[in-house]
Amino acid sequence: MKRPVYINDFSLRCILGSDEAQVLDSLTNGKRGIFTMYDVAGVMRPAATIDPATLAPVPEQKFDNRVNRLSQAAFSGIENTIRKAVEKFGTDRVGIFLGSCDNGSEASMAALKCFKETGAFPEGYVLDYQRADFPAQFIAQRFGITGMLSVHSTACASSASAFVSARNNLYAGNCDVAIVGGVDIASLSVILGFASLEAMSDKPTNPFSANRSGLTLGDAAVFFVVTKEPCADLCTAKCEGLKVVGFGESADADHITAPRADGEGAYQAMKAALNDAGLDASQIGYVNLHGTGTELNDAMESRAINRLFGEANLADVSVSSTKALTGHTLGAAGALELAFCCMALKNDVLPAHLFDGVVDPKLPPVHLVKPGETAKDLKYCMSNSFAFGGCNVSLIVENG
Repeated sequence: MKRPVYINDFSLRCILGSDEAQVLDSLTNGKRGIFTMYDVAGVMRPAATIDPATLAPVPEQKFDNRVNRLSQAAFSGIENTIRKAVEKFGTDRVGIFLGSCDNGSEASMAALKCFKETGAFPEGYVLDYQRADFPAQFIAQRFGITGMLSVHSTACASSASAFVSARNNLYAGNCDVAIVGGVDIASLSVILGFASLEAMSDKPTNPFSANRSGLTLGDAAVFFVVTKEPCADLCTAKCEGLKVVGFGESADADHITAPRADGEGAYQAMKAALNDAGLDASQIGYVNLHGTGTELNDAMESRAINRLFGEANLADVSVSSTKALTGHTLGAAGALELAFCCMALKNDVLPAHLFDGVVDPKLPPVHLVKPGETAKDLKYCMSNSFAFGGCNVSLIVENG
């Protein structure tokens, strides 16, 4: 039995901007945002961080940190839809499903610095700032929501996992409408962590290139308002006909950080999404790759794509990694890239694959989207999120 989730509205904030027309132009023409350079143990490394000065403070002082300021900025585009949903269904029938990895490490690092220098933590500092549910509690408080609240921290698949949870709970009757998405920031602690793994590049990420040297991190917040049935009085014009029809998960648990080399976990997630949607691989017109720009990810994902679509059909499916434009936004990446798929479907465009053009000859071939390339009869898009620990999620969105 098919169990689609209908998209009524969505809004996002990332390094590509807050205006959707600007974001779409950057996506289709391969225009990268302005990356900030950070000194990490003497090596300058870029990250796609949003200037904090452009993010307004959160009025409720308890919740005022960079993560929640970013969420607040993303909410500006769908605040009316959320309030209409709360009024229509009731505060206790709205669920919140959030993916996030770094909830408040900046506050804790600043507090630790203060403790080392003065022997005391800053006045008002509490460890609640780093609770996994802190960003979701902010959303609930902001809109007076008393319904179920679910937070996923499955690394790079967090907000994609949140979509699976939202679908399951909508159909289980635990809520009538769901606010689902993700938020994450490239905080110094996260930058240091990825640098210690030797996974972070000293230049903007260059996925699927023979010259790639690792990933680039980034900031993003993305939120959707979804229901299990069409909802005409909530659905905005830009979302008419959009629904998530395929949800696929796998857990290969091959390694704590590295993906399974043969791409089996990625393949199983994509295959499960196709089966869930009742689709054949040939019906997918575009795939937003996980595409981190690390050797291990690019190798396994290209193997999985080749296996799923077969060499005969590869010319018919366009693929790209948008992380070269936005940075890897970690817990927000799944929702951000699903939003890009929605924008592609509604505007008959394809998100460009920005790289130096030097394809790695060791990788199985895939059809990487060139800047300005147009879509052809685009109806179904797939979005991949493959995380640490072998947590793999693929989502399929339909326009129709």
